[in-house]
Amino acid sequence: MFAHVIDDRVCLQLLEHRHAEELYGLTEANRAHLTPWFPWVETIRCSADSRTFIDGALKGFAEGKGVHCGIRLDRKLAGVVGSHTIDPVEGSAELGWWLGAPYQGRGIMTRACVALIGYLVEQRSLHRIEARCAAGNQRSQAVMESLGMRHEGTLKEGSRIGDTFDDTLIYGLLASEWKKQRCS
Repeated sequence: MFAHVIDDRVCLQLLEHRHAEELYGLTEANRAHLTPWFPWVETIRCSADSRTFIDGALKGFAEGKGVHCGIRLDRKLAGVVGSHTIDPVEGSAELGWWLGAPYQGRGIMTRACVALIGYLVEQRSLHRIEARCAAGNQRSQAVMESLGMRHEGTLKEGSRIGDTFDDTLIYGLLASEWKKQRCS
């Protein structure tokens, strides 16, 4: 199925049912790393749960409302990047991502997001791209800023972090800004 080569080591591959066990394994291996930022981690308890996520992702892709890709480094699943909220009427999408701890700090997520934004802007003709993260998630903030996204607002205590709440930062990027960045 769909794959997009980023470089000789990294590619994006549309998540399929056959990836459920591998996705679950990566989630399980990174449970402690992911839990502080993603409440959904608590709901993934077996490969069937990963398969359910993939079912929804494939349905969203077929309906034009989402896209979720595995990020592969040297053919091994390293994380996920996608959008479960593509709104063709508004011309917008919200990005989301996560990367296994051993793969961080190499620019992999930034390159994966560049590829996904390129697809959303150039192939899907979307006007606006958003991303959100907890205020304490400095790695995600750094990715958004490296993509040229601007901090547009803060939702007071909008992110559940365990038994507490953190502010949610909202970043945005217009297609015109993206295209201008690509040309310079």
